[in-house]
Amino acid sequence: MSTTTGWQSTDQTSNAMSRVAIERRELRSDDIAVRIDYCGVCHSDLHRIHGMLGEKDLVPGHEFTGVVTAIGSDVTKFAVGDAVAVGTIIDSCGECPMCRLGQENFCLKGATTTYGGKENLKGGYSRDYVLKEKFAFPLPEGLDPVSAGPLMCAGISVWEPMRAAGVGPGTRMAVAGLGGLGHLAVKLGVALGAEVTVLSRTADKTDDALALGAKDLLVTTDDAAMAAAMGRFDYIIDTIAADHELSPLLRLLWVDGTLCVLGNPLMTGPRLLELGYGRKKLTSSGTGGLPQTAQLLQFCADHGIAPQVEVLPSAQVKTALDRLAVGDVRYRFVLDMSDLDQAPAIA
Repeated sequence: MSTTTGWQSTDQTSNAMSRVAIERRELRSDDIAVRIDYCGVCHSDLHRIHGMLGEKDLVPGHEFTGVVTAIGSDVTKFAVGDAVAVGTIIDSCGECPMCRLGQENFCLKGATTTYGGKENLKGGYSRDYVLKEKFAFPLPEGLDPVSAGPLMCAGISVWEPMRAAGVGPGTRMAVAGLGGLGHLAVKLGVALGAEVTVLSRTADKTDDALALGAKDLLVTTDDAAMAAAMGRFDYIIDTIAADHELSPLLRLLWVDGTLCVLGNPLMTGPRLLELGYGRKKLTSSGTGGLPQTAQLLQFCADHGIAPQVEVLPSAQVKTALDRLAVGDVRYRFVLDMSDLDQAPAIA
């Protein structure tokens, strides 16, 4: 075993985190060890810290970049010193139909998540990590390791369902919620050739939406504007993390249109009649498989797409979580983990 340092939640009622020692397994033959340099802060980290899945004493973090520091004897994909990115899953059975399809995220035997889960793994709010080389990705040239981490969760979470739906030239696409997932959905949709509109409760994000490449912003609290937009979109990707009504979004879809709900997948859905009126589809997705993740990273490198991030020292993790809880970030916090090399402050 080896020992590293990370930030662990202290209870389910606050965002307080304690600096703790973490044990990592010894390298297996197909493992790599990674020094984590930057780790994104995801809204699902907040949900899980506060007990959404019944877990306790979490070291969160599932979208990070770093450098390979050691490799197992059978590793062929990486060498020491290589820049890598790691996302939401770090193992799967490799044998079921989903895994053979390249959808390891939907492994029928249950994928192993980067933190928590049955194994109570400690995640990326830490200085070092060990995983199978199969589930790490070379960081393409042109992607900045400081900002690339959120592509491994926020990015792939919107990319895979958009690709599955065939979003591209001629698609009239809307993005509900302009946060970590939403701003990347806008950038990726525009790069794929779609006509993108942002859906927001207020007009104060109009300039941001246009700067990201959206055609316009539709204010969802404006009843007249919403009525005029009925049937306007072919595809809506919903990244809103809080509870909200889906019916108004469904009314914006054209015949055979799709609403993909990502931000709050535990929400209760609408009545079936609302789907039947126009043969509309309600769907969701969970991160992405290995082939799609590699494709996303290369697409972003080729098209100059990166998350917009605010970087904080990892010791300010509670500040990041507190601000994220009230939506005070444009658009993703990233923790700089290098301060974990310093001796902890003496109280």
